[in-house]
Amino acid sequence: MVQYSQTRLDASFAALSDATRRGVLERLGRSDASITELADKFHMTLTGMKKHVGVLEQAGLVTTEKVGRVRTCRLGELRLEDEAAWIAGHRRLWDARFDGLDAVVDELKRKEKSDE
Repeated sequence: MVQYSQTRLDASFAALSDATRRGVLERLGRSDASITELADKFHMTLTGMKKHVGVLEQAGLVTTEKVGRVRTCRLGELRLEDEAAWIAGHRRLWDARFDGLDAVVDELKRKEKSDE
């Protein structure tokens, strides 16, 4: 299995664990936005939104640029390929385990029918 930076995965999944931060990413997927616009959309204080954006920025999911008094947010460089690969690897593992469990259940059903 491919090795991933545990710190990077932790930061990415921690950032994605919050519904507001996922909403911010969806919003920024449509167009760049200021912290004020994001705070208004999510009915939050500027301080609260700055904290959410900071978490996303630390994870590499968002970048910000300050021009004058306005801090504009946009999607970051991180495209979540490593995270998707990690999930796919674990999905394969679980699929294999469930396939094995299905085989056991089918064998038990077959034996049960033959004993009747």
